[in-house]
Amino acid sequence: MDVARQQLELRRGLESRGIRDPRVLDAIQNTRRDRFVPSSVRRYAYYDDALPIGHGQTISQPYIVALMTQAAALTGEETVLEIGTGSGYQAAVLSRLCRRVVTIERIAELAEPAKQVLHELGVENVTFITGDGTLGCPELAPYDAILVTAAAPDIPAPLYEQLRDGGRLIIPVGNEEMQELACVVKTPAGAEIRDLCGCRFVKLIGEHGWRYD
Repeated sequence: MDVARQQLELRRGLESRGIRDPRVLDAIQNTRRDRFVPSSVRRYAYYDDALPIGHGQTISQPYIVALMTQAAALTGEETVLEIGTGSGYQAAVLSRLCRRVVTIERIAELAEPAKQVLHELGVENVTFITGDGTLGCPELAPYDAILVTAAAPDIPAPLYEQLRDGGRLIIPVGNEEMQELACVVKTPAGAEIRDLCGCRFVKLIGEHGWRYD
């Protein structure tokens, strides 16, 4: 696998789809996506597709990762909360763009391998938590941005509450079959919501999401 070539082709594909933030493009290009997928699908690691990672979960397609990250408008000094660690890929990308990442995963069998991969890659600014992501992590709040990598039927109130004023919540909202990826900005007058695109994510399971299967 010529990783460098595939990373460059992935970057060019993202640029052609409207990803313009050079910091986001650099982070995507320089993060080894092949390290975050099972060996059975590693040959597809740099395709712009979601891939299975086990336990009914997926690693998001690079375009969606880039779009969500770009919408967070990070400058480098932020504390970011990620809901749904999954493979750890989104956290790895975020770690290049902000001061600190706090990531929550409810499935321990996914969280531990993700933590190991990030350790092997020398990532030191990510804090891992296993639990119900719909509750957020209030003890480390407020957050400048919150990225949710699973679909919710509504915006979870605890996550919105844990945003700093002016902070952004990027979350897919809708039914089980189709959602809109929303950018929710916390303002003194209330939430300002902008839809980014249609999407389809796995369900956000928890007290303020979908009920446990």
